[in-house]
Amino acid sequence: MPYLTRPVLPAGTLSRTPQPTLPTGDGLLLRPWRTGDAPAVHAAFQDPVMHQWHIRAADSEEEVRGWITEWQQAWERERDAQWAVADAADDRLLGRVALRQVLLGDGVAEVAYWTTADARGRGVAARATRTLARWALDETGFQRLELSHAVANEASCRVAHKAGFALEGTKRRALLHPDGWHDMHLHARVRGD
Repeated sequence: MPYLTRPVLPAGTLSRTPQPTLPTGDGLLLRPWRTGDAPAVHAAFQDPVMHQWHIRAADSEEEVRGWITEWQQAWERERDAQWAVADAADDRLLGRVALRQVLLGDGVAEVAYWTTADARGRGVAARATRTLARWALDETGFQRLELSHAVANEASCRVAHKAGFALEGTKRRALLHPDGWHDMHLHARVRGD
């Protein structure tokens, strides 16, 4: 039975070219991950704030190198696309921004981000997320980007708003964290916002 619509983005949209480096224009660079980023990622995941809002822990730099290998290979599989967020001047790692759960045919993906402790409160996550959204929606042709965060994570809610993601609702008891089930805010940006 044929589909009545065509895919929003065809297979190969991401993998046919190398993963791009995306400058924010204001001092940040979204770049593909490097194995040498492992010590900085491991250090970031030792922060108690990361343990509060993330469901993954990093026990060793070797474990993180495995993550980075997965992140590097994800571009080819077109299911996820992960970028390191670095200071454009000195390449110091400040965080991560990603498209997860990519559905090319539907033109939809979920945005995720985190920042290192010393990068928080400087607009890093919002600036990186705005740049990623602009690339995904305006340059690549995605139709919709979703962003979820725990309702109690007010800082993440501010990031979503600053990055232009409208609040669409609350998903009740949607994600299990170490401290129990969390309600999640659902934000989104669509092409043309």
